[in-house]
This record gives sequence, C-alpha cells and structure tokens, in this order.
Amino acid sequence: MRSPGFRRTCTTAIAVSLALTAVAACSSSKDSGGTTADGKTALTINCMPPKSNKVDRTSFQNDIKTFEKANPKIDLTAHDTFPCEDPKTFDAKLAGGQMENVFYTYFTDVKHVVSINQAADITDYVKDMPGWNEIDPKLRAMYTVDGKVYGVPRTNYTMGLLYNPTLFKKAGLDPNKPPTTWAEVRADAKKIAALGHGTVGYADYSAQNQGGWHFVAELYSQGGQAVSADGKKATVDTPQGKAVLQNLHDMRWKDNSMGSKQLLIINDVQQMMGTGKLGMYVSAPDNIPTIAKQYGGDYKNMALGPMPGGQGTLAGGDGYMFNKKDTPAQIKAGLKFLTLETNTPGKGLSNWQYLSAQKSPVGLPEPRLWTQGSDYDKKNLALKKQYANVPVENYQAFADGNPNLTPRIEPPNAQQIYSVLDSTVSAVLTNKNADIDALLKGAQSKIDSVLAQQG
Repeated sequence: MRSPGFRRTCTTAIAVSLALTAVAACSSSKDSGGTTADGKTALTINCMPPKSNKVDRTSFQNDIKTFEKANPKIDLTAHDTFPCEDPKTFDAKLAGGQMENVFYTYFTDVKHVVSINQAADITDYVKDMPGWNEIDPKLRAMYTVDGKVYGVPRTNYTMGLLYNPTLFKKAGLDPNKPPTTWAEVRADAKKIAALGHGTVGYADYSAQNQGGWHFVAELYSQGGQAVSADGKKATVDTPQGKAVLQNLHDMRWKDNSMGSKQLLIINDVQQMMGTGKLGMYVSAPDNIPTIAKQYGGDYKNMALGPMPGGQGTLAGGDGYMFNKKDTPAQIKAGLKFLTLETNTPGKGLSNWQYLSAQKSPVGLPEPRLWTQGSDYDKKNLALKKQYANVPVENYQAFADGNPNLTPRIEPPNAQQIYSVLDSTVSAVLTNKNADIDALLKGAQSKIDSVLAQQG
C-alpha cells in the first residue's frame, strides 16, 4: 500500500462481466499468433502514463519510437491505462485471457499470478537481458517463484522517516542526524512539539486501513512480523506489537507530541508536512514531490532518514510480467523494450536529463533498482547527481541506510489485515485508557479468522 505513481487499467467498470467486455477492447488485434500482417512481432504493454501526466507520457511515447526505430521487426502497442493495475479488473483480465503481452504487477501479485498459471516462465530469456545481473538480488527475488523467473522489477521503495530539518534545528536537534530508534523519535518529537504555535512532533495514520499499514511497517522496524512464515497465523500479539502501540500511546497521551487531531490519513499528514508544522512521520520517498506539488511544501524542509528501530522496513515496488500465451519472440521483444525502459541508467524511467529539464524532481534516493556499488548503480547515481534539482544532501542518511534493515513486503491479505489493525491503532490514539493487551489479543484473533477463510 502506498501513494502510487502509476497504477493503470483500461476501465473503471466494477462488475466482472463489464470488466471482461471492456478489457477485451484493450487487446490489440495484432496479437493473433504473435505477429502482424506484415510479419512483425506484435507486442502489447500496459502502464502507459495518462494524458494528464504530460511529462511521463511524452517520455514513454518517445521511448517507444526510439525502440521501434532500433527494432523495425517489432510492432509495440502501449495501452493507455490508468491506474496501471486496478483490483476491480486485474483478476478479470487474467481469467479472461485479455492481459497484455507484458503487464504491470505489484511485488505482492507475483505468487498469485503464478499460482493460477497466468505468467510465462522467462528464466531462460533473462539470462541474455543486458543488466539483468546488475539488478539488486532482493528485487529479482520478488519475481522468482520456486527458482523460476516470471518478471522484471521496474521500481522499488522502502519506508523511512520523513522529517523537517528546519524544525529540528529550531528545536536544538541536529538536522543531519535523524533519530534511529523509537526512543529517539519520541524524545525528538517532544522537543519539536514544545516549539508551540500548532507544531506537531510526530504524526501517524489511523483510518482507511492506513493505520494498519503503518502498524505493520513499524512492527517490521521492531523485528516483528504480521503473520507467520507459512501465512497461516497472525503474529501481532507479541512484544514487538505491544512496543509499537505503547510508543504511539505514550507520544499521544504522555508527551502530547502528536497533536489532538487523530484518525488521520495520508493526505492529512502530507498537508501538515507541507505547512511546515510537522516534525516527522513514517514515509516512502515518493511522498516528497507530492507534498511539494500539492501542499506547497519546500524541498529544503523535507529530509529522509532510515526507518527507526533498525531491524526491518516495509518495502514494495512493481514490475512487469509476461503473458503465459506469449511466444518466444514476444518474450524476447518484451525484454528488449524493458532493457530500454526500466534497466538502463540514463534511459527510460531513469532519463534524469529529460526529467530535470521538464522540472520533475530529480535526486530522490529511490527507486534504487540496481545493486548498490555495481557499475549500473554508480552510473545511475552519477547521472542523478548531475541533473539533480532537489537537495540531495537531505536524503543522504536514508541513502546510506542501515545494513541491519531487512526489507519485507506486505503480508498476504494485506488490506483485510490492515482493516483489523486500523481499529487497534485508532483506539490507542483516541482513548487514553485503551487496553493495549486486549486490543492486540483481539486483533490476533480477527486476523487468524481472515487467514483461515483464505485457506
């Protein structure tokens, strides 16, 4: 769960029957047999940026022109779909056999798509993809199931601590040294809140499933897990789970560093950060341009540190998988395009020169697709630095990271689990006398029921 860049689909239809009709219209008539009438390899791909995003759309269209010019025997058709993946139509497209040759997925989709036999095994093909071995092994693993490769990572993110260095300085804190433990977060938040004039030291979500989402992120940071390794039992009623809630309770009620307004969602917290009245909150780097563009935030007043706690962080991302019906020629063609679009520093999604010229933010620490220290990573970072138009130094602590932080993706049945945990977090933040032990016990039981229903 996150505030996404591109999540696209062909239709807003809700009913499956309507969805199947609509997605059929998205399929290219050139797909029959994998070739066009003039013998070219026909290839369809989704996740083209919408018309409302002129910068990224133009870049994507230019990349297609460049690709087809270099590969005249490939006819590439991009589907104008937004969001890239819509839960209302995603499974319908898979079941109806209407998915594009190369289609967008979240990391959390991979095992599901493979389990219902809707993805092509591309293990033997990626060996010849330039830069495949340069991709961070942890990200390649997201598209590997039982030793077989089914997709190519496109972008990634991890959660960290977004903070206001100006408020840190005013509160007598070192703006270059964000807190790395939850005890330090609490202490710093108290000092920031003491500045007065409506300043809030730390904020967190507690509504619309987002409170549950952040509970899991903070649970990971303490070394905990939301569910057992086999995905069958909840693991929230633990010392780590209690530590998360106790910390929130104490900041809210003992320190008064979280403000009186609760039941916040991401838009509320981003607006608070944009006004310069919020000290810290847990966030991925993609929040920064949103705060600047939508809520008037100043890039100079936003910095990133690694996830406090030091033991884990919620990670996510997306990539492309290949239709099980794809021919070998289509798989090879798709990998050729992804080499340009997602896996070449300075090209495609990493065309920092173009993005900077278009006033899009360049210099954020993520996505960071390639293994740190690899040739691709070094080249990408150098280009980012060359064309940076945001204060890169503000993100250095996050970029340096913590070697002990283990990236963990969202749990299975994430939204149902988040819904349960939402009420747990909101109870702690709205009721001074909330019984944390009882809340965790209740959440554990409810999540067990959710997991049992899924088999």
